[in-house]
Amino acid sequence: MRPVIQSSVPATPVTLAKPSPGLAVAFMLVATAFIASTTLLAKALGTDALGPPLHPFQISHGRFLFAWITIGSVVAILRPRFSKLNWGLHIGRTVMGFAGVTCMFAAASMIPLADATAISFLNPVFGMILAIPLLGEKVGKWRWLAAAIAFTGALILIRPGSGAIAPGALVALGAALALGLELTFIKRLAGREAPLQILFINNSLGVVIATIAVIAVWQPPTGAQWAGLVALGCLMAAAQACFVSSVARADASFVTPFSYLTLVFAAVYDFAIFGVTPTGLSYLGAATIISGAALLAWREARLSRKAKEAASAPPVTT
Repeated sequence: MRPVIQSSVPATPVTLAKPSPGLAVAFMLVATAFIASTTLLAKALGTDALGPPLHPFQISHGRFLFAWITIGSVVAILRPRFSKLNWGLHIGRTVMGFAGVTCMFAAASMIPLADATAISFLNPVFGMILAIPLLGEKVGKWRWLAAAIAFTGALILIRPGSGAIAPGALVALGAALALGLELTFIKRLAGREAPLQILFINNSLGVVIATIAVIAVWQPPTGAQWAGLVALGCLMAAAQACFVSSVARADASFVTPFSYLTLVFAAVYDFAIFGVTPTGLSYLGAATIISGAALLAWREARLSRKAKEAASAPPVTT
């Protein structure tokens, strides 16, 4: 939710509705609250809060299944006309998204939500780095500086050399890497297909992958766990819809910084439900990662603005 955005939040440009910065911010804030809620539910499902802990594959299966049902219902009502699909990009995006979401859900059950969420903010940094070999993009000094700052924050949270590296932090790092790779596929899909088409295809393929993966680890959920799985999928679909509604009403560079409030919501939920209080190092690491991610977002916005100005400039005549 790009922004941070877990795999399920599309970073695809959409046709702008009537510009409304205030409404755009409101939609983004609701999206961040929903995204943090999905992580909270994943933690509850992956621990013994609602019954015997479910495997991360089963949690991801519930997320994709019920999100697909929700989005599929919208597609059935609106009956949009789908354009030609690029199956290779969709499959690559979904595989990486499934891997990232599953690792994120696993990390949420192992470490504080604030830490897992903060590390997930590395996904745009990984996306930037992977775009060099995969998309042929050039990266300047400001982008490298942003990446260095963000990775410093990750090291603070992972604590290498302390003798007490949290496995959950490494799993969250793996989630950020997978989601960063997913971003490279999203960039290639950008502008080629409609957002609703991308959401529906992504969740349809996700259901297939998640169903295959869950077979070996399936266990009957309790009633509370079924409710949690349904809520997880519906909240993720709602988060996707709010994100799309947000960027449809304002530039992504304007609303993206508000997605960092996901970290605040995650910390509040974790404290309210599980009584987990972030440590001083958690605050420092999270602040450092967000600083790097914010610098990267600022640089991307500036480069985008320069590109638009160059494209709209009148041709020079001689």
